[in-house]
Amino acid sequence: MMTLVINGETKEFQKGLTLLDVLKELCLEDKVMAAAVNMQIVKQDTWNSYELKDGDKLELLDFVGGG
Repeated sequence: MMTLVINGETKEFQKGLTLLDVLKELCLEDKVMAAAVNMQIVKQDTWNSYELKDGDKLELLDFVGGG
């Protein structure tokens, strides 16, 4: 197992998952517009190949329209 901190909340996942795998597991793949891992922005076109490591800190952002 690996521990990830997602938007400040600690969660457990199996090892070897990509960023996209984690988003799918959390049912967020259609909601997240931007993602950062350890304070580094990860481009959306690389989410399916970006492998996460134990202890990574993820910040997942969605953009809400308004005015």
